[in-house]
Amino acid sequence: MVYIKEAHPTDGWQVPQNERQGVLVKDPKTIEERNKVAAQACAMLKIKLPCLVDGMDDAANKAYAAWPDRIYVVDREGKIAVMGGPGPGGFPPSVTTARTWLEQNLGGAAKP
Repeated sequence: MVYIKEAHPTDGWQVPQNERQGVLVKDPKTIEERNKVAAQACAMLKIKLPCLVDGMDDAANKAYAAWPDRIYVVDREGKIAVMGGPGPGGFPPSVTTARTWLEQNLGGAAKP
């Protein structure tokens, strides 16, 4: 998982759903602030994958068109094996596609 630029900061484009859920985060201005927000998000979402953080230059976000969220699977040769559609609508089918690819290519059941 790569945490990218905050999509709905309180000092930017805040959405009512985030307000209802108590997800109230200012747009990080330093890498230390982004690391802290990323750690909080990964803990809240109970992410079991390694959580990496995109740099303040947003290089991963720009390279992979990751905003607002997107699933990629990178194969052992470093090539993109699965490129999911952009979220939020593209997120659920991307999970299924990624799981299927992982099951077929890792020789066992992929854990969610």
